Amino acid sequence: MPPVVKSLLLLNVVAYILDSAFHLSPLFALYYWESNAFMPFQFVTYMFMHGNFTHIFFNMFALWMFGRIMEQVWGGQRFLIYYMVCGIGAGLVQELGQVAGIISPYAMTIGASGAVYGILLAFGMTFPNERLFIIPIPFPIKAKWFVLLYAAIEILEGMSASDGVAHFAHLGGMFFGLMLILFWRNAARYKSVSFGKNFWHKPDSQPSMHVSYNDNYTKDYEYNSRKKARNDEIDRILDKVRKGGYQCLTESEKQTLFDASNRQ
Repeated sequence: MPPVVKSLLLLNVVAYILDSAFHLSPLFALYYWESNAFMPFQFVTYMFMHGNFTHIFFNMFALWMFGRIMEQVWGGQRFLIYYMVCGIGAGLVQELGQVAGIISPYAMTIGASGAVYGILLAFGMTFPNERLFIIPIPFPIKAKWFVLLYAAIEILEGMSASDGVAHFAHLGGMFFGLMLILFWRNAARYKSVSFGKNFWHKPDSQPSMHVSYNDNYTKDYEYNSRKKARNDEIDRILDKVRKGGYQCLTESEKQTLFDASNRQ
């Protein structure tokens, strides 16, 4: 298990045990910003508080299942930044919902669900065609549809349910995760384009405007062939991770996963 996910799992479990023993949630949960109980540090600490065993179990299970793959693709530093941005962003959206009157200002927010939903989004965007078996769905579903389904459920529940679940915080985690992923990808593309211009661009050369239909067809065919081969290779590497763990990958395979994350 990669170190950041392992540390986050340990911190959450220790915090849950301490909270059960010493009732820490009233201090470390996130409160409405106009409440006397509100403190700025709660935007971080609320993520490590959980209401009951079921709450922490499913959050930690999702963190382990999807987070370890994303940490292996991104590396520990980037993954930790992403996790914290999603969690803090979820808290900010929860506060905005209270300001707008959509959520009760007396609500106390706890749990890592906002950060975890951000991880689900990251997995779905990085490996959109990876097939998942999700109970109770009796057939495999692609990761991209799984993420969209969860987002739709959260929107519907947030607009209609009064179950005490921070549905808009979940959506907030996904939104901030989406913004960060798009920022990283645009930055990677900008660096790639800048590098190409600096080293390969010839100012005195003129692009040819004479491209035949056959040329276009050949280029499309070659592009689709390369894309299929790349997707097949990603599927093979993911199968290898599931069977033997990330440590079984070669350096070339690890780089392939990382490049796929930036390319999607």
